[in-house]
Order: sequence, then structure tokens, then C-alpha cells
Amino acid sequence: MESRQNPISRFSRIKVGITIGDPSGIGPTITSKVIHKLKGLADFVVIGDEMVFNKASKPQPTSVKNYKFVDLNNVDHKNFSFGRIRAEYGRASMEYLDKALELIDAGKIDCLVTCPISKEAINLAGFHYQGHTEYLAKRSKASFVVMMLLNKYLRFSLVTQHLPLKKVPLALNQADLCKNIILTNESLKKLFSIARPRIVVCGLNPHASDNGVIGKEENAIIKPAIRRLKKKAIDVSGPISSDVAIAGAYRKEYDCIIAMYHDQALIPLKLCDRGTGVNMTLGLSFVRTSPLHGTAFDIAGNHQLADETSLFEAIKLAVKCTLNLKRN
Repeated sequence: MESRQNPISRFSRIKVGITIGDPSGIGPTITSKVIHKLKGLADFVVIGDEMVFNKASKPQPTSVKNYKFVDLNNVDHKNFSFGRIRAEYGRASMEYLDKALELIDAGKIDCLVTCPISKEAINLAGFHYQGHTEYLAKRSKASFVVMMLLNKYLRFSLVTQHLPLKKVPLALNQADLCKNIILTNESLKKLFSIARPRIVVCGLNPHASDNGVIGKEENAIIKPAIRRLKKKAIDVSGPISSDVAIAGAYRKEYDCIIAMYHDQALIPLKLCDRGTGVNMTLGLSFVRTSPLHGTAFDIAGNHQLADETSLFEAIKLAVKCTLNLKRN
């Protein structure tokens, strides 16, 4: 019988796929730094270009190698350098993602952790997506996905993702807001084992519009959606000013905050704890997480400056949520 005091014996059954992201970015370096710290946590499969990975890695004793490497060998090795935005590297990063999805479908990995890609590089390569979330949703044929951003203090689900601010009000509608909150509620139960999630919804406008004095979206869209969801026995509050909602969640009064736009979530997350931030996609058939930072081209390949903390947290969360999902 497995001991409840020995979680490593349970974790070792989870197979984690890690894509190195843009080969010229920080992904290969932070993967090489973190992978050796996780021995015994799970079984790891790293997907990328092995030459790039080795170039980003410090030599390690062969006895501590605790991962398999799937080498796509898809980067020009002679002319490779870190810190460059190139179509070649954008294409390579998407090929790593495609390979990871193949491994998911084949049952060779249970969950996926993705290192940062460059939106500019993938668009140069002809992949016209804003990032991982949108591409994974399309490739996985998911009917609806939500970007969740979290650290050890706060969880946010985003109603809109990578949109210019002027387009956010036009993108809001009751149907999608309801879907977002329902999926968030289900995910908190299944992935985080929260029996009755407490969710709070931020307003879009200052002071959540002061009942329509400062904007119309709260009264026209957000409040009716919340009334509908309360009838479904979902514990959801709001809309309230984002500062009040976030402060309440920080005090553990809520389990998740629904943010109307990207920076409404990112600013408090990075202020209260930059290092433990994780990006997670809800609505896929598998758990997918990533570190909460970009490609960091300015320090890519620099072992001393590259901080692997966020990737470390993303991997631990992927394992934890996958275990919870398997129990359901």
C-alpha cells in the first residue's frame, strides 16, 4: 500500500512533457536548470532541439539524468545563437508543441508544460496566433478554453486574453462570461480539489461603474450573467471593483477572481509574488501549464541570470492537477 506520507511514489507515475519553447529564448536554459532539481517528482520528456538544449545546459553527471529527450533536430546548428527573433525559431517552437500533442494523444505523456514562445517569431513563421492558449485550443478542438493565471496567493481566470484595451468592452458578452465562470468553477473542483469554489467577478470600469454611472457593461452584461449563475448554485459574487475583489482573494475570502482583461490580473500577480506565477489553460482534455514570463531574449542562454522558479512551479502544479484529475 502506498504511504500518504510519501507523495513522490504517487508523483512518479505522472509523465510530464516539457517543450523548450523558442529555442533562442530562455526556455532551454530554465528547462536545463530545473529538470535536475525534480528527480523523483515525475517521469519527464523534454521536447526540443538537443543541440540547443545541451548548449544551454551546464554539464551534469550522467547518473542524475532523469528525463528522456525527444530531439526534433530542427534548428540550423551552424548559425544558431541565443537572443534572436527569427522565423526559423518560431517554426521550431510550434513543431515542439505539435510533437507534444502527438505524445499526449498517444498516451506517452499525461500533461504538458510549455516554455515561452515568441509571438513575433511564430507570426514571422506563418502561425498567426497570439500564443500557446489560442493554438492549443485550435489544435485540440476544444469548444471553450480559459486562461488561468495564478501564484501562491491568487488565482485569476481571464474573460479576454491578448486584446487591445479598446477592444475589451466589445468582446464582453453574457454567454462567454457564463461559460468562463462555469468552466472555472468546474476546474477548481476537478484540478484543485476545492469542493465548493468561491468566485468573485471584477468590474470592467472604475468602481464597477457605480451602478451605471461610469460605464454600462456591469449592468448590461456582468450582473445578468452572475444572476443566471447563482440560479445554478455557483458561489459567485460581484461585480465589484477589482481592487476590492483582489484584496478579498488575497485574504482567502475567494478561491478565484474573474478578470475582465489581461493586465487586471497580471499586475497584482507580479506585485505580490513574481517568482511563483504560472499560466494554465482550462478546458483542454489534459493539464497544460507554463511559466508566467516571456522569452527573455536579453538573458537567453545565461545560466547565471535565468531564473527557473516559475517553470519549477508550473511543473509542480501540472503534476498536482493531473493527479487530482486522475482521481476524479
